[in-house]
Amino acid sequence: MTRRLLLAALLATAATVAACSQGDEQNDIARVAAAGTTIGIDTTGLNTSVKPGDNFDEYANGGWRAKTEIPADRSSTGVFLEVFNKAEANNRAIIDAAVKAEAAPGTDQRRIADFYNAYLNTKAIEQRGLAPIQGELQAIAALKDKTQLATMLGANLLADEDPINATSLGSENLFGLFVTQALTQPDKTVPYLLQGGLGLPDRDYYLSSAPEMQQIRVAYKSYVAQLLQLAGVSDAQARAARIVDLETKLAKTHADLETTSQMSKGHDPWTKADFAKKAPGLDWEAFWAAAELPDQKDFIVWQPKAVTGEAALVASEPLQTWQDWLTFHRINTVATVLPKAIDDARFAFYGTTLSGTPQQRSRDKRAIAAVNNALGDAVGKLYAEQYFPASSKADIQHMVQGILKAFDTRVANLDWMAPATKAEARKKIETLKVGIGYPETWRDYSGLDIRADDPVGNARRAAKAEYHHQIAKIGKPVDRGEWWMTPQTVNAVNLPLQNALNFPAAILQAPFYDPKADPAANYGSIGAVIGHEISHSFDNNGAEFDSTGKLRNWWTPEDLAHFKQAGQALADQYSAYEPLPGLHLNGELVLGENIADVAGLTAALEAYHASLGGKEAPVIAGLTGDQRFFLSFAQSWRTKTRDKALRQQIATDGHAPGNFRALTVRNLDDWYKAFDVQPGQKLYLAPDKRVHVW
Repeated sequence: MTRRLLLAALLATAATVAACSQGDEQNDIARVAAAGTTIGIDTTGLNTSVKPGDNFDEYANGGWRAKTEIPADRSSTGVFLEVFNKAEANNRAIIDAAVKAEAAPGTDQRRIADFYNAYLNTKAIEQRGLAPIQGELQAIAALKDKTQLATMLGANLLADEDPINATSLGSENLFGLFVTQALTQPDKTVPYLLQGGLGLPDRDYYLSSAPEMQQIRVAYKSYVAQLLQLAGVSDAQARAARIVDLETKLAKTHADLETTSQMSKGHDPWTKADFAKKAPGLDWEAFWAAAELPDQKDFIVWQPKAVTGEAALVASEPLQTWQDWLTFHRINTVATVLPKAIDDARFAFYGTTLSGTPQQRSRDKRAIAAVNNALGDAVGKLYAEQYFPASSKADIQHMVQGILKAFDTRVANLDWMAPATKAEARKKIETLKVGIGYPETWRDYSGLDIRADDPVGNARRAAKAEYHHQIAKIGKPVDRGEWWMTPQTVNAVNLPLQNALNFPAAILQAPFYDPKADPAANYGSIGAVIGHEISHSFDNNGAEFDSTGKLRNWWTPEDLAHFKQAGQALADQYSAYEPLPGLHLNGELVLGENIADVAGLTAALEAYHASLGGKEAPVIAGLTGDQRFFLSFAQSWRTKTRDKALRQQIATDGHAPGNFRALTVRNLDDWYKAFDVQPGQKLYLAPDKRVHVW
């Protein structure tokens, strides 16, 4: 559903919007349009039969939700998908141009074209059959002992997890690697080792007694057997049983998501010698040699009990079981570029069974995503040049400075924080490095071999090139300006170890940001996103890092107690929400994001007020400036999700579903004034129950 800017009369209740005639509204709209701006609110998406104080998300988005269908190839829809579709169209134009260019071998344009064409050529994929992975499968079958197994496990290690920045977890390899500065030594770059080895999204999928999880486990075992059978592996049913049994044992060693998301619990420095002592069972010398880190002395282990437990299982479980497990996962990780029967089987499980999505995305769209995953900066450099004007960058920079100032003023005026704590908090704000649009330096792909007739090899080599890029940083000075997202990514990120933010170009477009929109809409949407990412520096995890990115306690005991008490109140508020019958949100899991939502929305509102220069915001089509601000915020979180996907999100994602993030407003006093929210309405909170945190 395309979000339409205001081109029709506002339908509003007398209790929430100042009365005006339809003609007056149209005159307001005409005046705004004549000034070259738009209101930026989709009034056709409102449901004015609901009071804002009873359900603000339904009031702001109910009309849109009632007439919106989730695309058959998607598990959800909403504003993020709308903006993603725009970015995808831009990416398509870039890739199409690369294909037509017939550029010289060795250039990035040629790599883009060859990767795309190889992925898209399904006829050739069918003709090759399983030949591209036969060498891997034969090597697995030829393993003779646990030392050779350790060598293969190390050789498969990838830089495919990130517990701090992009929050990417769940490697299908036994472990995953992440490379960045040490938590307590900001000038030292080290490798982090994380738990892995599961084919389902998280440990609870194996261990939960919930009927839905039990059904998924049965379906997963069937899928494992089906994939093995399609690949021509004998005894598929027996092997599948052994694989799922092994993964269940691995899951029992894993840390849960709440523990994994707490950065202070990820600080467990190990030396290379420690692995044999603390995690016996795996030949670590063979593992690290194959992982191309034979001389690395220092590591950080993010989930130490899991690493210990998984290593013990390498010793205790039969070699044949590990061979079965390796066989399945080596096929599973490249299933999308194997014959259609395998690709379809993978989607039927991960897309339909897990997420409820009835139809797979078209091959060309999946090819675009694959190119972006493998050659992100090559595409991103062109994206930034072609689709992100300097005027937008300057405008966003101005907005960022206003929101930073608002946040700093808010911290300076806190009456519960001691001067020493306050000084460090303000220093974090002062030294925060904000990247807008694109990075200052670009990735070099000159060593990456991409072939137009080898999609499986392209995927493997691209993943290994990323691994080499990451481990090359070990021992070198920390790059404070490093980006962790490509320009064409519709997202934003706070980087606590760098005390930095990244706002990619792709999210800086309508409806999140429209240079022609009324400021209230921009501040309510992209302004709240900016405030959100700034506020991550002060959420339950970010607040544990100082201005240099060092993990240390810079709080007085009293200040920390107050902060945790406010956080617990917010966690309790979200744990009370029940998205599906009997299924509540996990307030602890989503706490960091919700602290950032509350603080960020508050800072964005205050920055919007400051931008008015002491003047009153105009009333447009019966909407005050604050009403437009809050509606824009709620509409930026409009979403509609399939039940299966919603269950998966609640189980594994640190973000609350969008319709509940829209309810952040109930913690801001100005929202009550803007919409005349009164006691007795469902979202009403007494002033002393509203959670402010910052």
